[in-house]
Amino acid sequence: MKILNSSWNQRGRASGRKPFAMTLCALLLAGLGQWAGPAMAQKSDMEERLRTQLRSSTQQLQQLQSQQAQLTAAKTAAETERDAARKEVEQLKARLDKASKQAQTLQDEQEGIKTSARQQVAAAQSQLGRARNEFETLQEQARATETQRASLATSLAQREEELALCTAKNKELYAAGKEILAAYEQFSTGDLLKIRQPLAGSARVKFDEHAQALGDKLYDGLYTPGATSSEQPPVAP
Repeated sequence: MKILNSSWNQRGRASGRKPFAMTLCALLLAGLGQWAGPAMAQKSDMEERLRTQLRSSTQQLQQLQSQQAQLTAAKTAAETERDAARKEVEQLKARLDKASKQAQTLQDEQEGIKTSARQQVAAAQSQLGRARNEFETLQEQARATETQRASLATSLAQREEELALCTAKNKELYAAGKEILAAYEQFSTGDLLKIRQPLAGSARVKFDEHAQALGDKLYDGLYTPGATSSEQPPVAP
């Protein structure tokens, strides 16, 4: 078809040329006429092959277009997944940054708590040390107070014993004084004259013994500091 169209086009274009060209065209047409039959048969086979190739090409084109559409859809899906993944990555990065900041904040708070705890422990240990020292001081003071109390108790017991002894001595002196007073009241002028007589030796001895006994009672009634009741003679009834 293309060859014939080209020939007719050439003939149309050559119609306005010189007679030589027309003669040449006539000769060409005569030559082509000899080959017209085989050319038409060859043309039919060629057209069939072309149709077959066209169908095959069309099918291939359709397959390619289908593959291209699939690739385009896959590309779009991949881009969508990529965008979603990027968005998710950005969200994860944001969450990671937030978590990192929170972790840093918690770490700072933990360090602060540890520092405060160490300070409180140090203060508690210092207070414990002071309390221990104060307790030891109080213990020493308590021991000293107990020693002083025991000493005072001993001194009190001694003073009570001395007071009892003084009371007993006072009673003895009082009894001796009463006895001396009674003896003085009973001692008469006649008794004095008897003692002064040269031959009244027994009366003088009796008088001296009685005076010595009264003197001993007065001496026994004297209080001696530091002496206990066991060292003193018994109180006269």
